[in-house]
Amino acid sequence: MGLFFVPVLLLLAGFAAGLTAAVSLWWLFAAVPLTLLFLVGLWDVLQRRHTILRSFPVLGHMRFLMEYIRPELQQYFIERNYDGRPYDRDTRTVIYQRAKGTHGEQAFGTERDVEQSGHEFVVHSAAPRQPEEEQPRVRIGGPDCTQPYEMALLNVSAMSFGALSANAIRALNKGAAKGGFAHDTGEGGISAYHREGGGDLIWELGSGYFGARTPDGGFDPDKFRDKAADAQVKCVSLKLSQGAKPGIGGVLPGAKVTPEIADIRGVPVGVKCVSPPAHRVFHTPRELVLFIARMRELAGGKPTGFKLCVGSRLELLAICKAMAAEQVTPDFIIVDGAEGGTGAAPLEFEDYVGMPLTDGLITLHNALVGTGLRDRIRIGASGKIATGMDLVKRIAQGADYTNAARAMMMAVGCIQAQKCQTNHCPTGVATQDPRRYRALDVTDKSERVRRYQQATVAEAQQIIASMGLAGPQELGPGMLYRRVDHHAVRTFTDLYHWLEPGELLAEAPQDWAADWAAADPDRFGLAAPARHC
Repeated sequence: MGLFFVPVLLLLAGFAAGLTAAVSLWWLFAAVPLTLLFLVGLWDVLQRRHTILRSFPVLGHMRFLMEYIRPELQQYFIERNYDGRPYDRDTRTVIYQRAKGTHGEQAFGTERDVEQSGHEFVVHSAAPRQPEEEQPRVRIGGPDCTQPYEMALLNVSAMSFGALSANAIRALNKGAAKGGFAHDTGEGGISAYHREGGGDLIWELGSGYFGARTPDGGFDPDKFRDKAADAQVKCVSLKLSQGAKPGIGGVLPGAKVTPEIADIRGVPVGVKCVSPPAHRVFHTPRELVLFIARMRELAGGKPTGFKLCVGSRLELLAICKAMAAEQVTPDFIIVDGAEGGTGAAPLEFEDYVGMPLTDGLITLHNALVGTGLRDRIRIGASGKIATGMDLVKRIAQGADYTNAARAMMMAVGCIQAQKCQTNHCPTGVATQDPRRYRALDVTDKSERVRRYQQATVAEAQQIIASMGLAGPQELGPGMLYRRVDHHAVRTFTDLYHWLEPGELLAEAPQDWAADWAAADPDRFGLAAPARHC
């Protein structure tokens, strides 16, 4: 095909050139494009990188063009309102409408198959209540906390400056300040853009210890103490793992470590910046728990906790045993689901590593209840939180409050282009290109963030009131239903084993006994098994 098509283009280009010279200059409109196509075809045949182009010169470019625009074609012309991924069109539309302050309702009835296996729902009461006008608050602060914080039901989840643009961070923080909810900094540190709006901050510290880092990449307690003392910092959080990529670290190439990024993170300019997979400050569950206590002391008694995507239940129980043994507990634990978002991660980690939020949340809640620690620790849920029903579901499954990342990005203007890792975000949300993010108007988008958060919490309150409940504190697993097949519906009380307070300490039930017995507060995981030759 290649040997045939290129000579044909050459003949046509020559013929058009001849007509240009002999008949009219108007033939240049044919000669020039045909000549260019011939040169492209010649290059395609000679290059060795793409087999398709060598076999189908010029025509093969159509394949790459269609591949390039496929996501847009899929999103705008093919996918149905309820089956898009990661977020379907209905969910995205609700976020946009609530952020803009428009109606946010839907006509005619649901498009979802309510009799499909896996469909989850709640049931209303014959005596519904009037929802409270004020947003509920959750007090974060255990017995060792001296500066408790009143957390909103929905907050901005962890997103670093660097992953998001300066204007996106500004809009999120200003919106949080207007709406009275918290803004998690992400592990990239506290930037000037986090401070401009004056919103409450949850300072997240990852394995790179950015913002509280020694020159060799360790933890600097003095830097941490100084920054945690800022009145805008309301809580401090240690990141153990992230839902979309649990168990791996990150690398920021040296070329991207600008003076601004270097100053925020406390790293050298132009030098590759590495977040290792594991922390250097602890190696056992007991050391983790004691480090949390140290962080709280350095932070002046502010609420201190950690974030993780739940993996091994045995390791989670080992952490609980360490808490019980040392009588030291975090003030909060944030559970991130495997369906959570990220700026960039390997496909295999996004698809196959870590527990989904439902399983991770219920596992953590049960572990804390079973060890008698649940009343000292608040649980936050993050991972694909977007609607009022998401809040209701997660609180019914054991959470006290929720955090949203991608939904907040959509409130700022994200269109789910899924180009976060390319620096070519078309809406200026997930890019460091000033030509792209300059169009993101901070004043307008911050108001959208505020409206989205308030409308979503209000919708959750409306659902709770329709169930005849006084508030989210009355939600429980017996109020959330899942259709398991075409003939049966079960509540989450029936679907999962829910432990009684202190049950693991007394006598572990059969399905927990092996993990409870093997959990060691001085070791993560099991001892390595012997190899057999």
